This record gives sequence, C-alpha cells and structure tokens, in this order.
Amino acid sequence: MDNDKTTKKNLICFPLGTVGRDAVYCLINSYLLTFVLFTHTLNGAQIAAITAIMVAARVFDALNDPVMGNIIERTHSRFGKFKPWLAAGGLSTSLVIYLLFNLQFQGWGFVCFFGLMYFAFSITYTMSDISYWGMIPALGSDADTRNRFTSRTTLFAGIGGTLASILIPMFTTGSGAIGGSTGTAYGWVALIIAVLSPLFILFPLFGVREHREIIPADRNQEKFSLKQIFQTIARNDQLVWVSVIFLIQQVGNGLIIGGIGSTYIYFSYGYDGGLYSLFNTVGMSATAFLMIFYPAISRRIRRKKLMGIMAVISSAGYVMMLASLLIPGAGMVGFWLLLIGYMLSNFGQYCYYLIMMISIMNTVEYNEYKFGAREEGIITSLRPFITKMGSALIVAVTSATYLIFGVTDYTNRISDLEQQCSQGLISESEKLSAISAVIFGAADGLQKGVSAGQSTGLLITMTLLPWALMLISYFLYQKKYKLDEEEYDRICAELKTKAEETTC
Repeated sequence: MDNDKTTKKNLICFPLGTVGRDAVYCLINSYLLTFVLFTHTLNGAQIAAITAIMVAARVFDALNDPVMGNIIERTHSRFGKFKPWLAAGGLSTSLVIYLLFNLQFQGWGFVCFFGLMYFAFSITYTMSDISYWGMIPALGSDADTRNRFTSRTTLFAGIGGTLASILIPMFTTGSGAIGGSTGTAYGWVALIIAVLSPLFILFPLFGVREHREIIPADRNQEKFSLKQIFQTIARNDQLVWVSVIFLIQQVGNGLIIGGIGSTYIYFSYGYDGGLYSLFNTVGMSATAFLMIFYPAISRRIRRKKLMGIMAVISSAGYVMMLASLLIPGAGMVGFWLLLIGYMLSNFGQYCYYLIMMISIMNTVEYNEYKFGAREEGIITSLRPFITKMGSALIVAVTSATYLIFGVTDYTNRISDLEQQCSQGLISESEKLSAISAVIFGAADGLQKGVSAGQSTGLLITMTLLPWALMLISYFLYQKKYKLDEEEYDRICAELKTKAEETTC
C-alpha cells in the first residue's frame, strides 16, 4: 500500500518538474538565434563566430552527457545522487539565461559574452537534464511503471515546450512586445522562465521519493564512457543505421522552429509575433493528436507502412507551403495555406520521430541477441546525443541561410530600431512603422524592402530541404532497418527461450 501511495505521488510530482525545464530549452533552442539577430547589430564575421560557438557548444554538450552521467553515478549524499545535481543545475541554469538575455553588449564584446554564457548553459542544463531523466529507473523497477513515468513526463515536457513556443513570440515581437521593444521583452521573458523553472523543480525535489534499493550505488553497468558508446554503436549495425536515419530526419524537422520559420513569416506577412504564435499553435496541434493516439495507431499499422503514409501526408504539406508563393498579394490567404501545410508536414515528421524512438529502443534486444549484452544505458543515451548533434547542424544550416540570402542586412536595421526604442529615442509606434518600411519598403519608394527572391529562398530552405531529408530517411529506413515487428518478435521469443533454458 505504501509503495502504491508513493508511486501515485511520484507520478504527480515527478512529471511537473520538467514543465519549466522544457520552457528553458525552448527559449534557448528555438528563440536564441532570433533574439540575437533582432536585438544586436552584427557583421558577417560576428554572425559566423556566434554560429561556430553554438555548433561547438552543442557538440560539446552531446559529448558531455556520459561524463555527467558518470559524475552523478558516483555521487553519494543524504539526498541521493540525483537531487543535488537537479537542484544545482536548475538554479545555475536560471542564472545563466537571465544574464544571457538581460546584459546588453554589442559587437565583439557581445560575441565573447555570448560564448561564455552559451558554454555555461551547456554545462548547467546538462546537470539538470541528466539527473532528472536518470531518476526514472529509481522510481520503479517494472517496465509498466517506468513506461508510465516516461510517457507522462514526455507529455508534461511537451506542455512546457509548447506553451513556451506559443507565448514567447507573442510577447517579444511586434506590437505585443513587453516593454515596447524586443530586447526588453526577451529580458522579461527570460526572468519569468528563470523564476518558474526552479519552482517546478521543487516538485521532484521535495515531492518525489526514490526507491534507492532499486539501483544500488555500486551498479557499475550504468557507468559508461565515450569509448564504450562508440564500441557498442559500431558493432550493432541496426543501431548504426537508425542513428544515421534519425540524425537526417532531425535536421530537416528542426529547420522551421530553429529560426527560419519565424524570420520568413516576419519578412513575408509582417513583424507580428502573434502570427508566428498562431503558426506554432496550429502546427503543433498535430503532435498533440499523435501523443494521444499513436499507441492505438501503431497497433493497427506496421511501422514501415505507417512511415509511407506519413511521407505522403508530409509531402502534401510541403507542397501546400510552397504553393503559398503562387498567391501573390493574397495576404492572409497565403498565410493560412502555409499554416495548414506546416500542420500536415509536422504531423508526418513527428510520427517519424516517434517511430525512430521505438526503433532505437528495439536495438536493445537486438544487441542482446547478437552480443549477449543489452547495453540499455548506452543505447538510450544515444537519443539525446543525436538530438544535440542534429541541433548543431540546424544552427549551421540556419546561419548559412541567413548569410546567403542577406537576412542580416535587414535584421541589423531592425535591431537598430529596437535599440533606439528601448533607449527612448523613438516611440513604439514609430519603431513599428520604421520596421514595416524595412521589411516591405517605404511608401515613397526611397527604401526597398525584403525582395521576393530573399523570402522565397527562406521558404525553399524550410520546405524543400526538410522534405528531401525526410524522404532520404524514409528510403534508408525501408532498406536498411531490419527490425520490423515480425523480426523483433522473433528475436524476443528466442531470447525468452534461451532465458528459460538457462533457468532450467
């Protein structure tokens, strides 16, 4: 009875802990580059330096995961091994994001400050992230309990990230910006998130009770190194292929929310954060459907067939997004076509993501079947590793796109106006009128706006490239990934038979 009460309480308190954490991750992962471009005046060399910093930090972050995991595993305290790092990581991350969005520097001074803060964030957030998700095995020993914790925590993570992705642009860009300027607004948003995130972490810190007997302190099989990770991956051919496929799909899937989507909407339909919030709201509604109904769908449709269906749905979505270009001067008609197209494309891409998650996990039994060891810790650590490597590539592609199509010429002018407004040199209405002239051109014709070729280049990058990468991942999965439902069931049956024979 006590265990049932503890589990029920844990199922409430533990998932709540990630709501604020995922709002932090959304702020950094989806809006940091937008904040930099629209609030700072930077030349090409400085943009390239910031891009290099973000790519290097994300690669470092990916490589740092197993190191942090080993540090946590060796921690012995009266509060356990997870909670001290969860508290330290949560508080230090809040301090870093507050400083990053509130201390005002320009030029190379900002680049140096940005590098220091971004690497600091990589370290502090990893403390919180690895300790938080690493706590799940200590909350229950059976597969059903762990699945309940994982699915519910993923749902609350989605709530935190989705709310942030919808509300941040609404309150930071255009007429709805807090304080009248984007720089001021991001400062307030960062402060609010920096306060809320540790408050949500209080739920697992004080409301969750670990079953520490489940994972004793000397459980060495969970201590793994980069060398072990690469050795395990290299010999498991199915893990290698699904990792490559997942990385390709993740790069394409993240280009829109990585900054290109918001910039395209501001340049094509107006400098209004509410438009991008609406774009995110409708686009992410598709993922909410899959969060609820994917288990039922997967029981009726085989994964490879389901991927084919989703490829068609996503393709239709990308075609609709491109078709919005064929409606010149249609205003919101083109926007709604773009929006519905994004919803369809995101529906298919998110289903691919869920399939990749399952496909990675299924290589655990394959590894045991081939090599006699499950290596669960190493294989499950691969998902965040690939996600972070993918985000590094997304930053590189996004920044290259901005430089190729001359986006920074316009964002620098917009950031100059934002700075003047925050300093009280111009009013908010004057700022918005001037920004409209920067984007669409002045009424007197003396100032040209963003050209059709530049906005088209952004749209092509955020549609054709993800579309192509999705199709590549589809064909590779069909040809190279062998662990379909039948093969996986056969392997599990053989493993069960061997276990029974060993017992006898």
